[in-house]
Amino acid sequence: MKLGFVSAILDQSNYEEMMDIASDLGFECVEVACWPQGKAERRYAGVSHIDAERVLEDEAYAKHILDYAAEKNVEISSLAYYPNTLDPDLEKRQAAVDHLMALIKASAKLGINMVTSFIGRDQSKTVEENLEIVKEVWPPIIKLAEEQGVKVAIENCPMLFGADQWPGGQNLMTTPANWKKVFEILPSDNFGINYDPSHFVWQMIDYIKPIYEFKDKIFHVHYKDIKVYPDKLQEVGIMGYPLDFMSPKLPGYGDVDWGKYVSALTDIGYDGYTCIEVEDKFFEGSQEKVLDSLKLSKRYMTQFVI
Repeated sequence: MKLGFVSAILDQSNYEEMMDIASDLGFECVEVACWPQGKAERRYAGVSHIDAERVLEDEAYAKHILDYAAEKNVEISSLAYYPNTLDPDLEKRQAAVDHLMALIKASAKLGINMVTSFIGRDQSKTVEENLEIVKEVWPPIIKLAEEQGVKVAIENCPMLFGADQWPGGQNLMTTPANWKKVFEILPSDNFGINYDPSHFVWQMIDYIKPIYEFKDKIFHVHYKDIKVYPDKLQEVGIMGYPLDFMSPKLPGYGDVDWGKYVSALTDIGYDGYTCIEVEDKFFEGSQEKVLDSLKLSKRYMTQFVI
C-alpha cells in the first residue's frame, strides 16, 4: 500500500506548492482535488489543484503535471471531485456530470486512470426513486470510463451532516445494501468504491465486514477517523443531525480501530493507494496547524502502512 493524503486540505496552495509539501513530508501519493475552477461549494470542496479542462487542451500543461510529480517522487492516486450528480436542479446536475466526464478524460490522458467521486442523491426522494435516476444519469458516465480505461471509485460518505442536507443526504452509495443495488444497475469492472471507514462508524455499521464482501470493488482507500459522543447521541438520537453527535478527527483521534482496518485490507490483498483525509476542525485556522495535521496523521498511520 502507498500512503498519501487528499489535497483539498491544502486549499491555499497551488499544485506545485501542494506537491512540494507532499514530497517534503515523505508522502508517496496524493489524491488531487480537481473541482471546476473558482467554484467553491462547501467546506473542503471547490479546491482545484489540477485544471482538468486545461489538461485536455494544453499538452505542455499536462506534461508539466506529470513531470513535476515525477520530480517530487509523488504519485497521483486519483483525480478527485465530489459533486452531486443527481442534484434535483437539472442545470447543476448537468454541470456536475460534464465536469466529472472531463475528469475521466483527463485522468486517462495523464495515465492516472482513477477518479474518486460521489454518485450523488436527490435528498428529497427515496432510495428507490434515486435508483431510477441513477439508471438515467450514470450509464453514459460509466461507458466513458470503460472506453477511457479509467476506474471510478465512489466514497461512502452520506453527505448528510446538518439541516441543509436533511433528510436524505446527497450521496446514495453509503451502505452495503445500497452498494449492492447500485452495482446491480452498473455492473462494470470500472465502477467501485473509495472505502472510508469513518462514515460507517457513525452510521453504526460494521466497517470491517464489507471489506471482505466487496474486496473486488475497493479501488481506493481513505484514512479518516470519527469520534462519536455517546452523551450527545443520548440527547438527539440516531435521527438527529449527525454533527450533533459526532465529529471528524485525525486517524487515531477517533473510534476507528486502524490496526484491524489495515489488517483486513492486507487480508484481501489490497496494495493500492491509501490517502489520509483531514477534516478535523481543531487543525484549521493556520498553515502551521494544517501541516501539523498531515505530520501527525502520517506518523500515526506509518504504524500500519510502510
